[in-house]
Amino acid sequence: MSLPLAISLPSCNRTFVLVSDSCFLSSSSASKSIFNATMRIPKKPLHLLCLSLFSFSRPFTSRLPFHSDFRGNGRRFHSLGVNQFHDRFPMDDIYVSANDKNSHFQLMTSVDGGQQPCIWSSPEGGPKIEIGKQIFCNRSLNMKNIVAVGFDMDYTLAQYKPETFESLCYEGTVKKMVHDLGYPPELLEWSFDSKYMVRGLVLDKKRGNILKMDRHKYVKLAYHGFREMCKEDKIDSYGSTLIRDAFDEPNYAVIDTLFSLAEAYLFAQLVDFMDKNPGKFPNGTDYARMYQDVRAGVDMCHRDGTLKQVVAMDPKRYINEDTSIIPMLKMLRESGRSTFLVTNSLWDYTNIVMNFLCGSPAPDGSSTCNSDWLRYFDVVITGSAKPGFFHDGNHANLFEVEPESGMLINTDNGTPMPLVGNTSPRLLLNKKNKTTKVFQGGSVGHLHKLLSIESSSQVLYVGDHIYGDILRSKKVLGWRTMLVVPELESEVQLLWELRDKRKQLRLLRNERDMIEDRLHHLKWSFKFEDINTNEQQEMSSRIHELQSQRDQVRLTYHEAEHTIHQKFHKAWGQLMKTGYQNSRFAHQVERFACLYTSHVSNLSLYSPDKYYRPSEDYMPHEFDIIPL
Repeated sequence: MSLPLAISLPSCNRTFVLVSDSCFLSSSSASKSIFNATMRIPKKPLHLLCLSLFSFSRPFTSRLPFHSDFRGNGRRFHSLGVNQFHDRFPMDDIYVSANDKNSHFQLMTSVDGGQQPCIWSSPEGGPKIEIGKQIFCNRSLNMKNIVAVGFDMDYTLAQYKPETFESLCYEGTVKKMVHDLGYPPELLEWSFDSKYMVRGLVLDKKRGNILKMDRHKYVKLAYHGFREMCKEDKIDSYGSTLIRDAFDEPNYAVIDTLFSLAEAYLFAQLVDFMDKNPGKFPNGTDYARMYQDVRAGVDMCHRDGTLKQVVAMDPKRYINEDTSIIPMLKMLRESGRSTFLVTNSLWDYTNIVMNFLCGSPAPDGSSTCNSDWLRYFDVVITGSAKPGFFHDGNHANLFEVEPESGMLINTDNGTPMPLVGNTSPRLLLNKKNKTTKVFQGGSVGHLHKLLSIESSSQVLYVGDHIYGDILRSKKVLGWRTMLVVPELESEVQLLWELRDKRKQLRLLRNERDMIEDRLHHLKWSFKFEDINTNEQQEMSSRIHELQSQRDQVRLTYHEAEHTIHQKFHKAWGQLMKTGYQNSRFAHQVERFACLYTSHVSNLSLYSPDKYYRPSEDYMPHEFDIIPL
């Protein structure tokens, strides 16, 4: 057994004891001790080890279990961005598995004996953060500059269950198409696969195709209905034109929200059905008309309340419970920030959903419908009609909502107007909720005034819709944005599990390129150089040998790539990739979302004053020069 190595550093008044690859910090004076730490140190030369430990030019990372002895009002240490930390320490030393017993939202016992999620502000300092729950950063964002944090409701605070909610949307749309739009009754026998469609796809309304593109808008994967298109068909349709298609409306529809997955699946079913049974559709019906009817069926379900009435009767069946939402909102408000809710849903449905997520349960544990959840928000705007809500030219009237009755009251830019015959404005909220105001309609200008926002960059808005929530608020207003991508949790977990196979793919690509370079050189020499017959035979034999090697490497590469593709999704592969290019969806996330994460409540795992920093950008010419 090797003896521990002790190193004294007088300038720090600390003694380090190194045993294997673990390091324990001890102090000569207990009263002067600031940290009690057990930290895993990567194996590296001792002088680099000391530099890593004592370089305070950058703050400590929250991934290492440092706990300050000074809780109270003492300043907390901010963590490094995830990717910056990777540059300094190997990933193997910091990765937290989803099965780690200390992972996301570990429960702790509260004073009253109940179970509360363990978040960043918990006495323990918060749990380790598994990779699927991390917040990823595209643009630097210092939370100290944020004075108001806003949220969308549907698919942001309220995460719907795809196997029940999207099936409900699908079934309602099919019934509307059969009973109201005259489609064949066979549609009523169809079923919905909630796992088939993914976000980021593009529907070609005219051709009946479903496309997945890379960030350059090149079609890399295409299906006609549920039949995968061959390379030649893809080129004929999308790669042989003189002018590149923009893949925008009116001929294309982008599946950019989880609400659209059911209609995309139904469209694919209809394409297959019409190809096999053209006589069952009225004359003149084409793919574009079918898509238009699908959209009409979806709109009818929303307008007549078919969906929301069913969800309101049993929210637990359709919405995932998240016990960390309330602690997250409390932590943000206790940090001195305003919180607001902006949703397209009207007050009656908003109240039911938010009461389910944040309401106070009855003594018997059952849910009761009241407005207690309003205490977690400074302003609630329903019926906002996003993305129009974010436009400067929006002159929509703002009405105040009386929570108990749902009655709308006229306002003067948010200030209640006196009723005829009265000399003072009517008080709409009871004393319990007097600090919260509920509105309907209006515009972003009204919201800024209600929250006393001086600069749009002081607002962080969290949503799930790349266009309705993120693009407009970021591009038009300059709000800071966070996109919720529920699919990300399983995606990054798979990325971690398949990291060795992905490295193998890179090696195979490099090997293929080297073989092709040799082939090109030999063929050039064979064609243009003056060589004798024996040399020609040797060169020809070498060319055939290299061609065989290239074909074998290509086959191995495509088999490995196909295996990885199907691990993520059998039809569409990885959400954020198309081949080894970023997908169109990933490109939009990178362009418009300052932050992105899998669940809105992941905010509760980080300090409300955290400085989020992105990783360094690399261009292709830098990868072989700068070690990663």
